[in-house]
Amino acid sequence: MQKPQKLINLSRRNAIKYGGGFLGTGLAATVLGSNLVKPEPVAAQNPIIAQNKDITPDQALRKLMEGNKRFVEQKRQTPNQTRERLVEVSESQAPFASILGCADSRVPAEIVFDQGLGDLFVCRIAGNIAIAEEVGSLEFGSMVLGSKVLMVLGHSRCGAVEATIKGGRFPGQIGTLIDDIQVGVERAQQQSGTNKLEMAIQANVIHQVELLNQSVVLGDLIDKNQLKIVGGYYDLETGEVTLLT
Repeated sequence: MQKPQKLINLSRRNAIKYGGGFLGTGLAATVLGSNLVKPEPVAAQNPIIAQNKDITPDQALRKLMEGNKRFVEQKRQTPNQTRERLVEVSESQAPFASILGCADSRVPAEIVFDQGLGDLFVCRIAGNIAIAEEVGSLEFGSMVLGSKVLMVLGHSRCGAVEATIKGGRFPGQIGTLIDDIQVGVERAQQQSGTNKLEMAIQANVIHQVELLNQSVVLGDLIDKNQLKIVGGYYDLETGEVTLLT
């Protein structure tokens, strides 16, 4: 019987590494396309959801960043947070953007980007790492739900990245996060600069974007100009998101 650690490794980096061989056959896309992409009569009758589906990746990114600008300037509109919106998205969803963010309690995506119910498809995990389960979720959010932009969102003073830099032994499953952050840390160590933590945080974001770009499902959407993948850096003190890629 295999040890759990081996199963964990297989479900992460190896799943991304070898996934292309399976997806390259076209079988996965065919199965997902036939079984998951269903007509959505509610969405078709819902002008707000339909509007999200029709925007371009560039427009989606602009909408995301404009929301963050409102947040920073304390001019939040808190859109799509009414009872009516709750009813509108109760049976159907079409988020215009996806976020792979850190689990840090100080970085709630809907608030940071001034969005509401049904606007964002959010996956959160310590270190905003693109493990297989997160990639699969984001593939679903983009291919099936129609998200047009996918942002990997790191943030200042990230504890997961700091722990990776310090190294050592970690209790429970905490250590399983370290390998996926290590690449960014090593890249930052080779760069000139004094704030190695912030450099590593940003390098980790860029690495996770690279991993997402290896997805055949997401890559196909990018080739069709239906998706854009970007990296972002959130400043805990100012609330501002800066694009890294």
